[in-house]
Amino acid sequence: MTDTPAALHEGHHADVSGGWLRPAVFGAMDGLVTNIALIAGVGGGGVSPRAIVLTGTAGLVAGAISMGLGEYTSVRSANEQVAAEVAKEARELERHPEAEARELADVWVARGLPRDLAEQVADAVRRNPAEALRVHVREELGVDPDDQPSPWTAAFSSFVFFSIGAVVPLLTYLVGFTDLWLALAVGGLGLFAAGAIVARFTGRSWVLSGLRQLLLGAAAAGATYLIGMLIGVQGGLG
Repeated sequence: MTDTPAALHEGHHADVSGGWLRPAVFGAMDGLVTNIALIAGVGGGGVSPRAIVLTGTAGLVAGAISMGLGEYTSVRSANEQVAAEVAKEARELERHPEAEARELADVWVARGLPRDLAEQVADAVRRNPAEALRVHVREELGVDPDDQPSPWTAAFSSFVFFSIGAVVPLLTYLVGFTDLWLALAVGGLGLFAAGAIVARFTGRSWVLSGLRQLLLGAAAAGATYLIGMLIGVQGGLG
């Protein structure tokens, strides 16, 4: 039994263009950091546990909606820009097919292909209009017109994972504990776990990835805690 090339196996590479991983990671991290920082800030100001839960819940709902809408708008706008450029390239191919073929050949020559071979391939591509458009868009714009991310997938991923991340530092309060530092410690564990999970997709060290996210979140929480403490003291909240 002969081995087949790894590239022919379905699933050999991760899905890097489906549009869900980036907003999911960004959403989860943002949810964790945002609510950890919010809880640390109001907790540093000396408010009651009930006020902390109210603040964290409001931050979760507002942040999840904002993230979902933002991702939808961002991805859809990017797709519309790609579509406009694809339409522009289609017009150029229709009006000036020979010039576009020479331009494509020049791109391949710049990458090391012999001139005669580059021109031969470019001319062959030119004879198939649909494939010519795809090749020109990939080579000139660096995108695949047939494989654009879904704005709905990005929005849903961002919304869901922001909510998951944001609820983590609230867990201790929701089950009855009222210690701010316990909530922040659980949030820190969530940050480390999220960073370690991301390493599964990136191939990086899970320990280093987890520690990086933990340190970034701790810096944000420390800053908001100090600000909350200062405002609480000056405003008589403590």
